[in-house]
Amino acid sequence: MNPILKFILLFVTLSLSNFSQAASNILVFGDSLSAGYGIAREASWAHLLQQELKDTPYTVINASISGETTSGGLRRIDKALIQHQPAIVIVELGANDGLRGTPLAETEKNLNTIIKRAKQAKARVLLLGIQLPPNYGPAYTERFRAMYPKLAKRHGLALLPFMLEGIPPDQFLPDNLHPNAAAQARILQNVMHHLKPLLH
Repeated sequence: MNPILKFILLFVTLSLSNFSQAASNILVFGDSLSAGYGIAREASWAHLLQQELKDTPYTVINASISGETTSGGLRRIDKALIQHQPAIVIVELGANDGLRGTPLAETEKNLNTIIKRAKQAKARVLLLGIQLPPNYGPAYTERFRAMYPKLAKRHGLALLPFMLEGIPPDQFLPDNLHPNAAAQARILQNVMHHLKPLLH
């Protein structure tokens, strides 16, 4: 075979292989609730998700950072999309904005842009909703909760309304904000229920 033709065929084969690998990436893009704060990273729901999908073509990449805000996520999203070329992006951000009392308009704008960037990269998006403790006041907490369905409807996204649904009080760390290791299997169950339709 002509050496040049052989090189071209090898290049095309490797390129297709890399594309196929990237096309099976699931990017978990969140904060401490997905980074495994206070527990072994191997116990986090994102790590359990990879185990759940071990017999599928999908590879889970957990790009979550404890303490991350939507503004921090917005600064990181383009690089993450270029680096990992995900088929699916699981967006789990906003909790730290809410706990800091960030104006809802700013949080919503940041999430809106993150979602738009992921969709522009041809990724399917699953949005994980968050709810704030009631001590932040009913007006703010209700508007915060409603922000996630609003964004999901605007962009036609899959939505898990509340990622911590069904987690009992005794499965939280002493700060009463972060789920412990025992809660991670239930979080995975919540996520998988809405993720499965995207796995095609």
